[in-house]
Formats: sequence, C-alpha cells, structure tokens
Amino acid sequence: MTVQPISRNGSNGNGAPRKPCLRVIPLGGLHEIGKNTCVFEYGDDIMLVDAGLAFPSDGMHGVNVVMPDTSYLKENQKRIRGMIVTHGHEDHIGGIAHHLKNFNIPVIHGPRLALAMLTGKMEEAGVMDRTILETVAPRDVVKVGQHFSVEFIRNTHSMADSFSLAITTPVGTVIFTGDFKFDHTPVDGETFDMARLAHYGEQGVLCLFSDSTNAEIPGFCPPERSVFPCLDRHISQAEGRVIITTFASSIHRVSMILELALKNGRKVGLLGRSMLNVIAKARELGYMRAPDDLFVPIKQIRDLPDRETLLLMTGSQGEPLAALSRISRGEHPQVQVKSTDTIIFSASPIPGNTISVVNTIDRLMMLGAKVVYGKGEGIHVSGHGFQEDQKLMLALTKPKYFVPVHGEHRMLVAHSKTGHSMGIPVENTLIIDNGDVVELTADSIGKGEPVKAGIELLDASRNGIVDARVLKERQQLAEDGVITMLAVISTDGVMAAPPRVNLRGVVTAADPRKLSLWTEREITWVLENRWQQLSRNSGGSAPDVDWMGVQREIELGLQRRLRRELQVEPLIICLVQPAPGGTPAYKGRADAEPDSRPAQRGGRGGGRDGGRDGGRDRSDRGGDRAPQPRRELAAVAAAPTPGPAAVAAPAAAAAVAAPAPAPEPEIAGRTRRRRSAAS
Repeated sequence: MTVQPISRNGSNGNGAPRKPCLRVIPLGGLHEIGKNTCVFEYGDDIMLVDAGLAFPSDGMHGVNVVMPDTSYLKENQKRIRGMIVTHGHEDHIGGIAHHLKNFNIPVIHGPRLALAMLTGKMEEAGVMDRTILETVAPRDVVKVGQHFSVEFIRNTHSMADSFSLAITTPVGTVIFTGDFKFDHTPVDGETFDMARLAHYGEQGVLCLFSDSTNAEIPGFCPPERSVFPCLDRHISQAEGRVIITTFASSIHRVSMILELALKNGRKVGLLGRSMLNVIAKARELGYMRAPDDLFVPIKQIRDLPDRETLLLMTGSQGEPLAALSRISRGEHPQVQVKSTDTIIFSASPIPGNTISVVNTIDRLMMLGAKVVYGKGEGIHVSGHGFQEDQKLMLALTKPKYFVPVHGEHRMLVAHSKTGHSMGIPVENTLIIDNGDVVELTADSIGKGEPVKAGIELLDASRNGIVDARVLKERQQLAEDGVITMLAVISTDGVMAAPPRVNLRGVVTAADPRKLSLWTEREITWVLENRWQQLSRNSGGSAPDVDWMGVQREIELGLQRRLRRELQVEPLIICLVQPAPGGTPAYKGRADAEPDSRPAQRGGRGGGRDGGRDGGRDRSDRGGDRAPQPRRELAAVAAAPTPGPAAVAAPAAAAAVAAPAPAPEPEIAGRTRRRRSAAS
C-alpha cells in the first residue's frame, strides 16, 4: 500500500474529490523531549491531547520555561471542543494554565491526580473560570465534539493515574499511547489494561501513535519496584543523614522512599515547592499513604540526630533554583552539607541537563558528602518502555498505520524500525516533526500542508514572552558585553559635544581614547553621508529628523569597525541627544586619524541594505553577520522637532562653548576626575 499525498485543495493529487480525513497535528514533543502537545481535527471539531512544557537550554538567558507555539490554536479557537489529559507530568500538563490565558478550552477530561495538580496551577494563574475539569476513571468513555469518542485505558508509567487513549473517529480507531511501559508489579497495584488494548487490536486499529523515548534500548524496561532493595541498602548503611532527590511527580518512587524511611526509623523533611505540593495532593487523594508523624518541618528536623533524618527534595536535574542545587552552592538557609551525609540521586538526567547535574554532584563531593548516582547503583528506572515494551504494544494493537511520537529524531527512527520488524510496511509508517499534519482516511495515510509550529519562551513570571530579538541581545550581552554611547547632535546636522562612551563586560586591549575617536568618526561619517536622507524640511522652524535612523546608522558603523579591528561584537546602544539648530559644532580631537572611507556613492540615497549601501566601505561588511535589529529606544531618542523644552540642549551648547579641553570618555571601572570650580 502506498502513502497518498493528500492536498488541502479538495483533491488527492490525482484530480479526484478529496475524502474527509482525520488530521493529527503535533505542536510539540517531536524531535525533542518535552512540551508534548497534539491536535486531533475532523471537520469543524478540534480536540487537544495534553499541553506540556520543556525546560530552557543554557543559551536561553532569563528564560524559565519553553512552550510550543500555539498560533494555530489561537486562529482556530472557536473550533476547540475540549482537551484530553493522559497523566500529570509537567511535560504533559505544564502549559495548560498558560494556554488558557490566550484561548478558552470548553472542557478538560483527565485522571483525578493530574487534574488535582492542574487545579493548583490554574488557581495560581487566575484562569479557573476558563474551562471545566472532568475527572475520569479507567475504561471511562467521553465524547468530545461531534466526531471524537475517547476511552481511557489504564497503563503503567513512573507516575500514578496514567492512561493510554483509544480515540474513535469517523475514519477508524486511533490508539494514542501517551507515556508508558509494561510494569507487571506496579507499586500501587494498578496493572496495565492489556486486555482492552487487545480488544481494540481485534476490532481493528487504524493508526498507532506510540511513545518513542527509549526506542534505542533493547529489552524490557525494569519494573519500578526493582529500585526498592537498592534504595533500602543505601539508606540502612548510611551513618549520618540521608538526602534523596528525585522527580516530585514520581509518586511511586516517593511512596517507596517514605516506606523505607519508616522502615529504617528516619523522620522525613521535605524541601522544594513542587515536592511539598505533589505529596500533599497525593496523600489527600489516597495515592500515597504515610503517617503524619513521619514528617517533620524542615526548621525542626535539624534538632534530630543525623542517624534519624531523611531529607527528600527537588533538584535531580541540576535546576539552579532547586533545593539541592542551592545546598550544593551553600546558599540554602536551613540545610548545609556535612561530611557524614549520604546524597542519593534517584533520577537520570533529561537530555540537555547532564552538565548541570554533574556540576551539582561535583560541588556536593567537594563539600565532603558521599554521593550515590548513576545506572550501576540500581536506584533509578525509567518510566518509558524499551524496545520489547514497544513491540508488545504493536503486537496488542495490530495497527494498519504507525506514527512514532514523543522523542528525538534518532528515537523516532529506531522506533519505526521496530515497527517494521513487527510487520508494519515501510510505506505505512510516517516520521514527522512538530507542525506536520498527518492526514488519515480509512485506506490511506499522508502528510498535509504543515501548520506553524515553534517555541514560545517565557520569563520567570510565566507571562512575559521572550522574543527572538530579546534572546539574541541577551546572548550578545553574555558573550561580548555592551557599549553605550551618548551623542549630542543638533537639528541642523552637526555634532554639538564629544560623545560619551561606556563599556560593560567588554574585553578589549584597545585604548579608551581610541574607542572615543572611533565613535566620533562614525558620528561624523553618518552626519556627512546620511543626514540628507535622515532629515526632512517640513516647512517648520526646524527639520523633521529620523532620530532612530541616526541612532541605528551610528550603531551599525561602530559595530562593523569593532568586528573588523578587534574581532568582538558587543551589543551597542546609541543614545541620541538632540540640540537646537545653530548650536556651535564640536570640532573633534586634533589627533584624530583621518577617515579614508569614500564619501557617499551610487545607490538610491543612503540606505543600509542591498544597493543602498551609501558608499560605506564594502570591506567593512565582508563576512559580517546580519545587522542588529532596530531597538525601540523612544524614551531616549527625543522628539523630532525640539522646542524650548529640548532635553539638556542649553547645557550641551554651554559644554561646547567652554574653552576647556574635551573630557575623557567614562570607561567601565574608571572614575573621571572633574575640575574644581576654582581651577
């Protein structure tokens, strides 16, 4: 059977009328780990499955969380009929509260534990009135819109109350596995409902969308209970305090740790907001059982003997603000590391977090603690199935078509090969990316026209969007620092005072005097070769000046010179101070080097792009990166037509008229001496 390319113009590519099709659109979770978000669409109905977040990489300065781009959902929000939640991990529910600020979701169906955790996030974000939460139980069936019927099938994962989905549509049944592994001895006794999967397999499954996270690892994933004896050994042998870090949402792991604390006669102190919240919710709902007197407030637990203390905390991924990371840096107000401490990392690093984790481990070891970590210790198992788990899923569901999801590209490729080994034809398998559209009919699968997909970067408030321009400028600041300059320019196009230059974080051997001369030269060049294009006589007392354009031209010129002369590219911010027309011109430094660049030539009048180079030396531009984006500094660039209230204009004129020599520029780390009034 061949893959049919289905277009969106009403035909299947051969001129025949296009059949109604199911469209499945992942907006996150493909070619990456995290922010799992998927859209199911048929006719006028849109159903969402999960809406997660991811954590920022090291280069995303000031970014707190990463969300998928939901432009497609905002454009089609009137068609959204509801959302299905598979389980309560952050990479599946962490984005819901944020999305509800941008568009309404009529109803959200999900497990009791996941919705309990989601309620706290929604209350904090103030969006409880934007949707209705409906709790489901195993084998419950919910109707979403006119075309979707969803059955919740109990599965096993590293988190309690987790489900796979059987989605019945007009073109057939789709199995969406969510995160899963086949654990035959689950900690909570809730086994995988394989009988229900087999039932759908016998009835006929049109397509399987299956978790690919551990597709490269052979064998079966070990059961969660297998870490119990290893954790027991380390806790019982510890001479002093035991400090354990794990994912707060790993309810089964946390339950075993509390059980072992009780067994070994240790009181438990909890650190980390997410750890406190998750344990409180899990105990309230009955997913975790522990006596109240097992827990001791962290301010009191220091009064207990070390041999009777166990601290359970966040920080297994090296997050800078997590409890264990702060302890490793000596910044935690209540807990300091002791040489008798045993610190256990009961988690493995998520891809991208490895460096942060090993740095935290190193700091803890330097403080003298015994640190237990790594696969060889048997203190962590994954919640995602290995190759044999994935084969069992394929064998039970017997899908006609197969789409691996949830994983990086190599994982998707490995999972597709596993599908081929289980009898799925190559032409019935699709490897897709975020934004790709899988179009399914009863007898075909193909890719439609993709939709917009990408990322949204949120700052610590989870409200402000960090756009590409801001992120690029932050990266520049981190790499090469910033140079700010103040240029005083009159409305008739003359430099009215020497420029003030300030450096922050810029490493350069250049003499400060030379930097000041270069700045003067760039200002002079712009005024001689660009002023006619940047100012316009509107018939008033003073011309209209594009001060933002003047500012931008000076910035670009100095940027190119620094890149050519010093091989650095700091962020350059020019602040233009307008002065009234007729202000005496500043003559510049007597020892200034002559500027050998040609005057304006060719072009259409001095633009900075393409044929409007305006005569700037082309050698300055060789190999340059794209010019910096325009900075909106309206607060600094004053109004185009300065009147009597022009900012600091009299002061600028007075500074030019004074016979004293020009002041030295202010350089970072250096204090400029001021002449006394008497002298």
